[in-house]
Order: sequence, then C-alpha cells, then structure tokens
Amino acid sequence: MAATQTWQPLEREALAARLANDIPEGWSVNLGIGIPTLVGNYVPPEREVVFHSENGIIGMGPAPAPEKINRWLINASSQYVTLRPGASFVSHSDSFALVRGGHLDLCVLGAFQVGENGDLANWARSDDDTAPAIGGAMDLAAGARRIWAVMEHTTRGGEKRLLRRCTYPLTAKACVSRIYTDLAVIDVTPKGFAVIDMVPGMTLEALQERTEAPLHRA
Repeated sequence: MAATQTWQPLEREALAARLANDIPEGWSVNLGIGIPTLVGNYVPPEREVVFHSENGIIGMGPAPAPEKINRWLINASSQYVTLRPGASFVSHSDSFALVRGGHLDLCVLGAFQVGENGDLANWARSDDDTAPAIGGAMDLAAGARRIWAVMEHTTRGGEKRLLRRCTYPLTAKACVSRIYTDLAVIDVTPKGFAVIDMVPGMTLEALQERTEAPLHRA
C-alpha cells in the first residue's frame, strides 16, 4: 500500500511570506515579476526594507487597498503599489545605475530552472521561445549582491526544475545563492544544493525524488 502524503505545498502567498520573513532589516531589495512581486506585501511595516523598482521607485510599499489605488503609481510589472515614508522617484537611467553599480543587497527573481551551480534560467523555455526579450533580469542577476530564486519545485506535469545543469537558455551563470520553492528552502553551495527548511511532513527522500540534482542537509 502506498504511503499517505503528509505534506502540502505552499500556496503562492504563503511562499512569498516565507521568503519575506528572511529579509533582514536595512536591506535594499528588488522584486522580479510573478511571485516575487508578492513579497513586499509580507515584510512587517516596522522592519525597514527599501524596495526598489526598475521604473524608478526607491521605497516602494505593499499593494494598496482597492479604494486607495493611485493609477499613476505602478511598479515595473504594471501593478499598483504604494510608497513607504521617505520614498523617492528617480529616472530610469539612475534606477539601472543602482542595479548595475552593485547597490542592491538582494534581488528576488522567479525561475523556470536553477542549476546546482546557481545558473538561472527564467526568461525562455527554448531557443525559439516567443518571449520578447530577456528584460531587466539579466542586469539584476549580474548587479545585485545576492539573487534568491522563488519558484514551484516542479512543473504542473511533474518535471523537475532544480537540475544538475539548466536545459533552458540562461539568464545568468552561477548567480543564485538561495532557492525558495513551494516545498523547501535550499542554499546553493560549492557542494551543491543544501536543504535548510522543508514544509511540514516533507522528508529529504521525498524532496530528492522531485529534484534532479543531489540534495544534502545544510
């Protein structure tokens, strides 16, 4: 008889909240499109984290309540946002100077695949994909001091996404230092993937079955 599954994957909001809990006081952070955009909603307001958006916001706040939407105030994903006290607007060129100058402590990016050496693939699934361009992710992956990837652990069809080597076109090489999935939190180390946390009920063996690259406990 097959063993009963005792664990549940995190929903998108819970995954964003799990990551937000690990962002330290005082960091400057950029949030990519998709699940990363939810992270800013879960940093406690008393914790000073300065969120940056490529379209020129420094000090971005969480999403507004529907009745408080300012239709002129959006992030780089065209989602409505708020401003935290002390926020400012800068030009697009200055915004990317912050990125390329290494002034961001962290960038949180979504990912299609991550290699065990930290390679990131997050913009196309094949060489002839219809994705319009690699976008700002390449600059962020190269310029931020740290890259944390947030993603579902497998595809909806069960294909593994944490691999020995990425099979999709790369966004950047060896840039990811930590991965947050709906099943686990995993550090990228010189020895490979190190598991630092798992959802309740998950075992390392069950997680390995869903991961191509070898896992070890941190």
